[in-house]
Amino acid sequence: MTATLKVGVDVGGTFTDFVVAQAGEAPRIHKTLSTPADPSIAVVEGLAQLAAALDPPRTLPEFARSIDTIVHGTTVTTNATLTSTGAACALLTTEGVRDALEMRRGIREQQYNNRYTNVAPLVPRARRIGVRGRIDRDGRELQPLDLDAVRAAVAQWQAQGVQAVAVCFMNSFANPAHEQAAAALVRQAWPQAYLSVSTEVLPSIRFYDRVSTTALNAYVAPKLGHYLDQLVARLAKAGFGGLLLIMQSNGGVITPQAARDKAALTLLSGPAGGPGAGLFYAEALGADRCITTDMGGTSFEASVAVGAPLLKNDGAIARHRIALPMLDIHTIGAGGGSIGWLDEGGLLRMGPQSAGADPGPACYGRGGELPTTTDANVVLGYLDPQYFAGGRMALDVAAARRAIERHIAQPMGLTIEQAAAGMYRVACNNMAQGVREVTIKRGFDPREFPLIPGGGAGPIHGCLICTELEVPLQIVPREASVLCAFGMLMGELKHDFVRTFVARLESIDWPRLAALVAQMRDEGTQLLHGERVAPAAQRVALRLDCRYLKQYHEVSVPVPLAAIERRDALAIARAFHDEHQRLFGYTLEAEGSPVEIINLRLQAIGAVERPALRRETPGPADASGALKGRREVYIAERDGFAAVPVYDGHRLRCGHRIAGPALIEQQTTAIFVSDSFDCTVDALGSFVLYAKGREDLLQRRALARTTPEEVAA
Repeated sequence: MTATLKVGVDVGGTFTDFVVAQAGEAPRIHKTLSTPADPSIAVVEGLAQLAAALDPPRTLPEFARSIDTIVHGTTVTTNATLTSTGAACALLTTEGVRDALEMRRGIREQQYNNRYTNVAPLVPRARRIGVRGRIDRDGRELQPLDLDAVRAAVAQWQAQGVQAVAVCFMNSFANPAHEQAAAALVRQAWPQAYLSVSTEVLPSIRFYDRVSTTALNAYVAPKLGHYLDQLVARLAKAGFGGLLLIMQSNGGVITPQAARDKAALTLLSGPAGGPGAGLFYAEALGADRCITTDMGGTSFEASVAVGAPLLKNDGAIARHRIALPMLDIHTIGAGGGSIGWLDEGGLLRMGPQSAGADPGPACYGRGGELPTTTDANVVLGYLDPQYFAGGRMALDVAAARRAIERHIAQPMGLTIEQAAAGMYRVACNNMAQGVREVTIKRGFDPREFPLIPGGGAGPIHGCLICTELEVPLQIVPREASVLCAFGMLMGELKHDFVRTFVARLESIDWPRLAALVAQMRDEGTQLLHGERVAPAAQRVALRLDCRYLKQYHEVSVPVPLAAIERRDALAIARAFHDEHQRLFGYTLEAEGSPVEIINLRLQAIGAVERPALRRETPGPADASGALKGRREVYIAERDGFAAVPVYDGHRLRCGHRIAGPALIEQQTTAIFVSDSFDCTVDALGSFVLYAKGREDLLQRRALARTTPEEVAA
């Protein structure tokens, strides 16, 4: 091995996934159990296991020195927020508005639930201090900043053991002078504290969005910084001297220092690799769009890509508002470790509670006693108890049966197999509903998209999800069990910028608009230059947040830079009307309702070299040489068990065809081809499952709907 290796690492709640890519070679994949107390331990242990598995085996330092780049997705910030274990942080804001963090937007999240209470703010009221000083909406100073009050606040927080400070003043997006002065004072008086300044994190309109995002950034940053210090130290000790990059929520990558500066960018770091990977495999079949799912041990993520992974500019994590660009990924508690239980009405539920990695499902034999999705899959025959994780981990079938019998089968008056089948169906229905959230509710028809199921257990459930949604095509990559880790190797360097610019299209101040775009572009160029990205590898993408006059919410639309240079208001309006029509089914174009711009968003992108995977030439269709035997499995279409052929996925090659029902086994996943699907292997080694009688779906661009203009936009 030479120093051209790229390694993708995705730390999940149950497993830490690895993908090792080298030009012209098939990727090597590996999984190891996560170490939640210190995730960096599992990262180094996994690299050591990969080194030992080479032929001939290598030491960890030898292997680490051959790695050129590690791209790492982390759940540190996510878990800190979900478990409320972030830093003790404080908030410095404008006098009179310190309770905005608790008042939120003044809208009940569950309007008809009188028992529903707001989430506890990340900064308790005693550590939120308002100081005198005011900027108006046009950036004019109405009242000077009270620097003595800032000094007093710092002294108070130092005595309270605060670790991080968030600074967010009213209207600072229009004039950052007060925030800059306060930040300079805090840095001088208290350099040990982490400082999160709203105009550095999110310099845009809407005070609650800004203060929530700034506080969230302060809350998670110290924990992420500590983890990155541990990770860098362990990798250096192991002999790694290459480039370390961190996956961010928008699907791009950043340096560890950039991640420390804006830790909130990593809140969806782990699943952010999935959509790009899914699109890569869909494009190999000629499709320009896909639905990507990732079923891990704890959660299930679903996302859509049309020409590129879809972005959104706001969201929430653990009910805390975050208004930074992120991939449009919907997450539900439906993983392999999701626990089956009966509600007050006696109905079967799956999740969101999870057995996690410790103790894990009952079949793991680690002390777990509650029935999980994985236990159901074992009972239904989808998992070979002697070949789980390639035989490195034997599963306890008897323990799985006992857990299902005690907690599900007996209370419901069912057999163990009936209860397991019910658990499987409910889990698949939950996941299908998750897919609806990112397709039908976003204006897309899921039947026009191939499904790319990822995660170790994802391909077991893919066919039933497709049947539920009437999706006729499914592409299961050989790397499906580590899909997000593989997608991280596709990530480009990305930096997002936003500026508030409120103007009606018919009266735009074009010189000022062009100046703001140029300013953001220059900032992005400087950052990419500092990261040693060649000018030829740099590009920018511009989006405008637009709305009809007096609307409350905006629609973000891509706009070519040439439209700004041409001062083409009609092109901007056309893009907005079309997107509004797609999202909501109507426009106000005929009524002549004015369109106004609210925000300018620019993304500076630095291209990176993607791994060039080996492609196979088609061979014979007969797959009998890969047949391992037969096994009784549950067939949902027949609501019963049948003996089906079991194939060795590692021996299947391009051109092989398999008629469903069947099972395809790999070391890190199993693929269930249901009674309604057949399967073939494509040039990348992916298993392409298509509805029986729909061989036409295998023709290139059979599911392509995007026009060249849409892709360019």
